[in-house]
Amino acid sequence: MSRIAWAQTYPSRPVRIIVGFSPGGATDILARLMGQWLSEKLGQPFIIENRPGGGTNMATEAAVRAPADGYTLLMVGTTQAINATLYDKLNFDLIRDIAPVAGVLRGPYVLVVNPSVPARTVPEFIAYAKANPGKINIASPGNGTPPHVAGELFKMMAGVSLVHVPYRGAGPALTDLLGGQVQVTLGSIASIEYVRAGKLRALAVTTATRSEALPDLPTVGEFVPGYEASGWYGIGAPKNTPTEIVDKLNKETNAALADPKMKARLLDLGGTPMPMTPADFGKLIAEETEKWAKVIRAANIKPG
Repeated sequence: MSRIAWAQTYPSRPVRIIVGFSPGGATDILARLMGQWLSEKLGQPFIIENRPGGGTNMATEAAVRAPADGYTLLMVGTTQAINATLYDKLNFDLIRDIAPVAGVLRGPYVLVVNPSVPARTVPEFIAYAKANPGKINIASPGNGTPPHVAGELFKMMAGVSLVHVPYRGAGPALTDLLGGQVQVTLGSIASIEYVRAGKLRALAVTTATRSEALPDLPTVGEFVPGYEASGWYGIGAPKNTPTEIVDKLNKETNAALADPKMKARLLDLGGTPMPMTPADFGKLIAEETEKWAKVIRAANIKPG
């Protein structure tokens, strides 16, 4: 069969999408939304396979080792771009071994503080932190996680000294922030319910532009020029996956992102659809890998 004919009949059996996290998190929910759409449009089941462990490294390696035939896909995100530098000895190279297929979503982290912090804006928080060096604790879901490296980038660019307190996951970090054991974190959009209830105070979002989900919140970059950090997600495949199959998946994914119902679901998750060509998604992965490599080296971050 010619590759073109092969791509026309693709998929002729179930496709698996490997997710490097447990069920129920943002990556898993996104994979299930996209899997459902692709199943309906391409007429074969897209099965989600959760492979948590090694901070997504086990999932990435499973995808890298899979046949390059379009029947194994991988949810790729900020975590994998960070891991490329965070871990010294990986059995794969993300940029070399994973073919970019499609961007899916980009969302902000939210700079939130405990109400005991006497700051209502980013400039007030920076001034307070400078007046109290080493006395303010910043929580993260663990060493080397996206909120941790985004926090280190904030410390560098704002010129403040905050004490990093790593937790085993976002839940425990949020609990201690609510209790006042830590004073600040870069939380997910999920933390906004506590802001609305008056239990936390949101100062800004971390994306380059304001969030559609939180239009009243300024960006950190409005006060710290050039600052940007976001959680982004997309789909990858083993390298050498036929271009025709990659293009077919890209076209269907972009169609999903243009669908009003899907857009509404993504907005509920706090993100903005990120339609891209495979080349553009590859460029994003390379740029983000390089950006976070500088932060990891400068802050001497080691895996938790």
